[in-house]
Amino acid sequence: MSSPWITGLRSVALEVPDLARAEAFYTQVWRLDVAARTPEALYLRGTGADHHLLALHRGGPSAGIRHVTLRARSAAALDQVAAATVRAGGRIESAIGALDEPGGGIALTLCDPDGRRLQVVHGDAHHADAHEAKDRPVRLAHVVLNSHEVASTQRFFEQALGFTLADRTRIMAFLNCAADHHSVALGDADNDALNHIAFLMPDLESVMRGGGRMRDAGHEIEWGPGRHGPGDNAFNYFIGPFGEVIEYTAEVEQIDDSHVAGGPDDWKWPPGRVDQWGISQPPSARLKQAQRQVFFIRPTDPGAP
Repeated sequence: MSSPWITGLRSVALEVPDLARAEAFYTQVWRLDVAARTPEALYLRGTGADHHLLALHRGGPSAGIRHVTLRARSAAALDQVAAATVRAGGRIESAIGALDEPGGGIALTLCDPDGRRLQVVHGDAHHADAHEAKDRPVRLAHVVLNSHEVASTQRFFEQALGFTLADRTRIMAFLNCAADHHSVALGDADNDALNHIAFLMPDLESVMRGGGRMRDAGHEIEWGPGRHGPGDNAFNYFIGPFGEVIEYTAEVEQIDDSHVAGGPDDWKWPPGRVDQWGISQPPSARLKQAQRQVFFIRPTDPGAP
């Protein structure tokens, strides 16, 4: 089921109103490390090899998403994605070229027909000390993007980036590009906001301890603990300091070409359940509101690169 062009999700770039507050939260509470910084941005890594998982840029009074960064299988794949993007109805915002930011590499930036900005990078820096550590994020597991027209957005990811449908529920399409069950998912919505960013923890124990640590810091668990159906991953959801929704997850299902995508009728819970275990309460009203308030920054918006 792997994409011929994309190996996975590398990072997400956000604009936030307060870089100092962002650094304090994401290093001291969420437990990332600073990989690099510039006067106007902060780059945060996990314990894995990816140069950074979050790029936080100084922005306006509310959070916004600049782009989602995917990693290409090869330099040639960038050319193939560029051509496929145009065929699929998207547009090239920045042609293939050297990336002038920490982590480097060569990159292509594209927009889908609804303005979601996706960066595809190859040859970026990796950390030589990659490892797993208890209670610390390793890498990004997936990003979920809302879509007012899921079928159209799914079609773009399939045609322009080579993703494949892994599972479809009543409210979400899960898209696969490599061994992880999904690296991108699309949520049925009346908006095109960022739904959430999921950080992979080394094990279930770390997901649970992370939940306790976040509560100690004043960030309640907004959904969880629980175990999803599609992806089979354990979860705890939180709202970050600027209204962004973030998730600790672990034990993501690994799939191959033998995987058969399920449909909405395959993913129904008994009344009163919202996950496999049946112990989680439904997502909080706060979480549902936060999942519809962080939008992609359009190229013409103030502060957009």
